[in-house]
Amino acid sequence: MKFFKALIILFAIVAVPGMCSASTLSLSPNAGTFTVGDVFDVTLILNTQGKSVNAVDIFLSFPADKLQLVSPATGKSIIGIWTSSPEFDNSKGIVKLQGAIPGGINVKSGLISTLSFRVRSVGDDVIRFLDDSSVYLNDGLATDDLQQTYSGAYHLVLPPPAGPVVSSLTHPDQSIFYRNRSVSLQWKDQGFSSDGYSYILSNEPDTIPDDTSEGIKTSVSYDNLSDGIHYFHIKSLRGGAWGGATHFEIKIDTTPPADFPVDIIPFLWTTVRTPTIRFSTTDSLSVINHYEIKIVSLSAISASAISAVKTGTQERLFVETASPYVSPPLELGSYDVIVRAYDKAGNFREKIQRMSIVSNIFEFVNEQGLQIGGFGIAWVWLYIFCGFIILILGFWGFKIRRWHTSAHHAYNKKELPGHVKKQLDELKRYRQKYGSKTLLFILIATSFLSFRQVKANEIQLSPPVVTTISQNISNEETFYAGGTTDFPNTTVIIYLQNLTTGATLSETAESDQKGEWFYHYPTYLSAGDYLLWTQSKLGDQTSPPGPQNKLSVKRAAIQFGFSRLSYETIYLFVSIILLSAILVLVGFIVFHFYHGRKHHKILQKEVREAEESLRRGFAVLKHDIETELSAIRKSKFNNLGKEKETRLLEDLAIIQQRIGKEIWDVEKEI
Repeated sequence: MKFFKALIILFAIVAVPGMCSASTLSLSPNAGTFTVGDVFDVTLILNTQGKSVNAVDIFLSFPADKLQLVSPATGKSIIGIWTSSPEFDNSKGIVKLQGAIPGGINVKSGLISTLSFRVRSVGDDVIRFLDDSSVYLNDGLATDDLQQTYSGAYHLVLPPPAGPVVSSLTHPDQSIFYRNRSVSLQWKDQGFSSDGYSYILSNEPDTIPDDTSEGIKTSVSYDNLSDGIHYFHIKSLRGGAWGGATHFEIKIDTTPPADFPVDIIPFLWTTVRTPTIRFSTTDSLSVINHYEIKIVSLSAISASAISAVKTGTQERLFVETASPYVSPPLELGSYDVIVRAYDKAGNFREKIQRMSIVSNIFEFVNEQGLQIGGFGIAWVWLYIFCGFIILILGFWGFKIRRWHTSAHHAYNKKELPGHVKKQLDELKRYRQKYGSKTLLFILIATSFLSFRQVKANEIQLSPPVVTTISQNISNEETFYAGGTTDFPNTTVIIYLQNLTTGATLSETAESDQKGEWFYHYPTYLSAGDYLLWTQSKLGDQTSPPGPQNKLSVKRAAIQFGFSRLSYETIYLFVSIILLSAILVLVGFIVFHFYHGRKHHKILQKEVREAEESLRRGFAVLKHDIETELSAIRKSKFNNLGKEKETRLLEDLAIIQQRIGKEIWDVEKEI
């Protein structure tokens, strides 16, 4: 029985797919080729997929630079009431249509509106539905039932030649952007001779030249044209009558892609041997064509690889790639990641990002300071902080050490402070005066101690073009340079002059089949300023020297003979010394605090015992004095008794005050 139920459900899904479908919006036609100046219609079609709907909100976008909406037609439509007048903005390329269908409607191909567009310029464009578009069910709940939209893609071209046939040696393909700002155009008539031509270069695709002849020449050149799209328009004069116009498109893009960041994941300083490299950019005219990447090691090259570098067979070519790019396994050391973004005109933007592959102990240590996640602290601030912590710990270490020494000395010697001795002597006198229990006070005095508590144009060989050069390098990082030559397989001579010593070295590299060259100096340069220039050599012909590039090599390592010690290592050692000093001070404070507290606890116990003994001693003295007072009052020598009674009462008050103060002093010292 369950099997038959499942079979029925499956049959219902397959046989009646509309029952599970939602409404769709589409454009008709959804594709086509139209010429500049033409007006074509696009209709908006609604398919409710067997459901009843009663309202629509439609938002469309179109390329405002290529199309112009003439008018949205709302006369013939399934929409009964337009809740707001159709709106469109040709400057932004937006269309907005909102309407209601009283009583609802169920249609497969319902016409909502017809839009008439005029073609303004050539190119490929898309008219698309925006995400805000909605189709509402006739269920009283305004449920949005729109599931799918189908946009339209259109190819916009120039009209076929009605006049002379135009061609260009510099910009032959009208659909491609070129980097050349100088344009050469030629034309010829289609099977007849002309008496003259009228032509013009403009930024509008459908401009018609005037009726003034420019002569009978059949070519023209334009120099230094701006980036963008230009249109050449020409018509011919024959038998006193002007013919139709031919329009020829010229695309120029000499601007490289937009600037962009190169992100190293997880960090610029990382222990990961295969970091991920992310990059992305845009180009306003000819769009991005592809990316190329090269990872250059800044560590000294082994002797076995030096000859390969000099002949240009190693570390020369860029690799075409896409983002994200996962690098091959890298050795420990610093690297420059060079990313080039090329547009379709051949312009490129180059970005260089420095990264370091380090061992775990150096993961957070770099030349600038410590780097932990996205937070960094410079070495100077780290040293100031550590110094401040050391001063504080040193001060409290001195105080605690002195306290510990004092407590230890007092604990061993059992010496009484002067004020305690003075009070003890006074108590002894009173005790001798009034009777026994003197031994009790001696025990109290000998167990009592005072202490203190303590509270981080003509073809000729041109010099090579230098497009890539190492930047911000130090004397513990290797130097590299790269660029292009006019011809493939050209020898590039690289000159590097030390401005301090005047010494000049020269090295050579070979350009590849594309004319690209790259040179990596195999060892480290000494710190200082340098001038770099290049020459091309092809056979016996040598180019003039190229422009000079200034290069600075900063000091980032101290050299002892053949050994080099980087500043990062020195900074790390100093940091370790400071941290070790902090740990030693912390240990010093903990040691003395522990032992001082140990003696302190013993003294606390003895003080509590002393306090209790004082209370008992006071009770005994009070009892002795009261006994003597009672005896005096019973004495028959009344006058003498009165004087002694008064003196005893005064002594009792003084003793009570002194003993009470001593107890207070003990509690205060504790």
